Amino acid sequence: MSARDQLLVVIDPVARRTDGESVRIAKDVLGAGAAVRVCLPDGPEDFTKALARRGARRLVVIGDDRALLRAVAALHRERDLAGCALSVVPVGAAQTLTLTRGLGVPTGAVAAARAVLEGAERRLDLLVDDSDGVVLGDLRIPPVAAGRSPSVPEDVSSPVGAGGSSRVVAGRAGVATEGHAWLRSCQSFVRTLAARPARPSRAAPPARLRIEADGVTLVGLDQPVEGVRVTAGGGGLARVEVHPSPSAGADASPVRVRARTVTVSGADFRYRADSVVAGPVRTRTWTVRARAWGLTLPR
Repeated sequence: MSARDQLLVVIDPVARRTDGESVRIAKDVLGAGAAVRVCLPDGPEDFTKALARRGARRLVVIGDDRALLRAVAALHRERDLAGCALSVVPVGAAQTLTLTRGLGVPTGAVAAARAVLEGAERRLDLLVDDSDGVVLGDLRIPPVAAGRSPSVPEDVSSPVGAGGSSRVVAGRAGVATEGHAWLRSCQSFVRTLAARPARPSRAAPPARLRIEADGVTLVGLDQPVEGVRVTAGGGGLARVEVHPSPSAGADASPVRVRARTVTVSGADFRYRADSVVAGPVRTRTWTVRARAWGLTLPR
């Protein structure tokens, strides 16, 4: 049996908890077309160990955007992105699947699982910052429209949350009931809080930041900016878009360039890398890594 017919399927805890039916459907479709080994990680150490033991198996992640980000980040830390073609079956609420949808992954469990079996690898550019963080989609300053409040903590049951143990199941065995009663009670309480309506967010005031692209200053500290967006656009170059604030009286036309490196510095600022809000920092540099990671997409 070829390596393409052998899969290591990592099922994100959030996907197992929120949409077990889609998880089951995806497992059935994958199991019908390949030899499947299922991993149910409870913490980051489990996930890293599972990757190290995958051998020649292709890695498949069942989960939302954050699950995909965790997988890419883990492989990047292990410097193993070049040798691993990722596949993903999106499972989660619609607002948590914007990244995978934008990358071209089918959103239905059946279609996405079939793409895993029948699709082809596509090499994609990656944004890597000077703290070894990664960005698959786009970077935004300020961190608007993140899909969740920056004050909401990470889900500790996810592969980058608190450490724990994992369960590995060969073949088509079902997903075991997990967790203790106290943990389920805590999770229920957190979901109750998360379901409350979010407070209306106020627009962030213009920030005084220096934006540099390949060493060339696009906007200096003397002109406030309302927003910055950086996207790995392909071809080894990022698309950079800066919106100066019109309040300063200077030219407020958007600045758009393509560059390999982007540096933002100035007063403490936060940023959103895909769905993850980070900061505050005073300076950060992002560099494009051309064709750094592979994703299986429909032919």
